[in-house]
Amino acid sequence: MYSFNARVRYSEVGGDCKLSLPGIVNYLQDCSTFQSEDLKMGVEYLEQSRRAWWLSSWQIVIERYPQLGEEIVVSTWPYDFKGMYGYRNFTIQDQQNTYLVKANSVWFLFDTAAGRPVKVEERDIRGYGTGKEEKLDMEYAPKRIALPERYQTGKPVEVTRHHLDTNHHVNNAQYMAIAGEALPENLKIREVRAEYKKAAVLGDVMIPRISREEDGYTVVLCSREDMIYAVVWMGTAG
Repeated sequence: MYSFNARVRYSEVGGDCKLSLPGIVNYLQDCSTFQSEDLKMGVEYLEQSRRAWWLSSWQIVIERYPQLGEEIVVSTWPYDFKGMYGYRNFTIQDQQNTYLVKANSVWFLFDTAAGRPVKVEERDIRGYGTGKEEKLDMEYAPKRIALPERYQTGKPVEVTRHHLDTNHHVNNAQYMAIAGEALPENLKIREVRAEYKKAAVLGDVMIPRISREEDGYTVVLCSREDMIYAVVWMGTAG
């Protein structure tokens, strides 16, 4: 397990003085990035190796949103590797070790020179442990998110530079932020799932297709040609 301590900053909270959903996602992906950097297998190493770990799906369950100034502990560990996939859990805990956030993620290894996914080798995972660590105790959802037949079309969003990460793709957290902006204000999101289909790049236009469901909303982010970039489901409380 890899962990780091943090304190919720003013720049990371919403109008309710609680850590925002994109802020939660950023803490989680920062944790796995810090682990890779500390193992000397981070951004520079991957670029030189012509490798990239790309996210396939998220499931994030929020028990309580951390508050402004609250001290938290963010942790992550990979619990399995199969073929081209890596499976990783995350948690955010308070100072009493109470779980505030539990998450599961599925990643795949991509050969940037060949332009295709590749099987994980020992050199790709050295230092991460056996890959057979204990899975986090949580209710795991299917990776696939059902596509609703009926939807309303939201305002198109053009990809600009601030959306991009070091892979020059839209950052994982940005898809959730864009989906969240397409929904009504002041929703209490208790769980979020995301399935990534195709990486959006600078200049692409994402059109939200929004479907209201009994337990939340599904937002499908599409191109003008109906190509799907990502599917995001947000479960609401109460």
